[in-house]
Amino acid sequence: MVMEIANASSPEVFILLGFSSRPSLETILFVLVLGFYVVSLLGNGTIILVSCVDVHLHTPMYFFLANLSFLDIGFTTSIVPQLLVNLWGPQKTISYGGCVVQFYISHWLGATECVLLAVMSYDRYAAICRPLHYTVTMHPRLCLSLAFISWLGGLTTSMVGSTLTMLLPLCGNNHIDHFFCEMPLIMQLACVDTSLNEVEMYVASFIFVVLPLGLILVSYGHITRAVLKIRSAEGRRKAFNTCSSHVAVVALFYGSIIFMYLQPAKSNSHERGKFLALFYTVVTPMLNPLIYTLRNRDVKKALRHLVLEKSCGFVGTRGHI
Repeated sequence: MVMEIANASSPEVFILLGFSSRPSLETILFVLVLGFYVVSLLGNGTIILVSCVDVHLHTPMYFFLANLSFLDIGFTTSIVPQLLVNLWGPQKTISYGGCVVQFYISHWLGATECVLLAVMSYDRYAAICRPLHYTVTMHPRLCLSLAFISWLGGLTTSMVGSTLTMLLPLCGNNHIDHFFCEMPLIMQLACVDTSLNEVEMYVASFIFVVLPLGLILVSYGHITRAVLKIRSAEGRRKAFNTCSSHVAVVALFYGSIIFMYLQPAKSNSHERGKFLALFYTVVTPMLNPLIYTLRNRDVKKALRHLVLEKSCGFVGTRGHI
């Protein structure tokens, strides 16, 4: 009897319905998602590489940017490979263990990104509003501590929320109307009251989504006021350029999340929600390194230096041969 209850509570596999209602789109989505994923890996990997190799980028801003790139690689990798498998073939399943790992990791990294973006906004505030004290304020120990708090905070809320979700009895329900295992959708499969889980999720959302967004807005409120006080147009342009990339990334990340959760509860809103989720899980991590590379003179200079150094080294080696 106990074995039967255990089997009913924990299905061996989950069926991810994903985009199966639109089979004609699956091949197109497979090609697009694969392309975005490859570009995301290359772009974020490049950001991490140049931030570590180029001594001119050994600053708080690029330290946090390398953390963001590493986070984006982990986040997309926790979702995209399984999505590609489900888009390519008729099988739409994921093992119970795979589903659990997926929502633990995606929840952890999603919460971490919210906090990390707030930390990056504080870094920009310190650079523009307190430039004379910047190197003293953003010393290496503080940067390491802020990064550690971001990762630990995300891990803590994931461990609590995901564990509470995992303990819910599902009573044999194993169809998830999404392309990855998301906590609220797992909760919908439960055959018991989920009030405690919902309270935990709302509290976590406030702490890890609303509060960081509030801190970002406050930081940029102070930054805007400081920039407007700069008399020279060149000075204002430089100050704006140091923040524009981060503002674009924040707008993409929070814009897609807010738009998704503020949708009216209509029959077609869930389908729209899947495409929005696809945007912030696949497209946004691919755009982040492009935004920082294309809009940042220091990163472009470091990339050119790295490419030229490797090219010259390769030519020199061939010359000796």
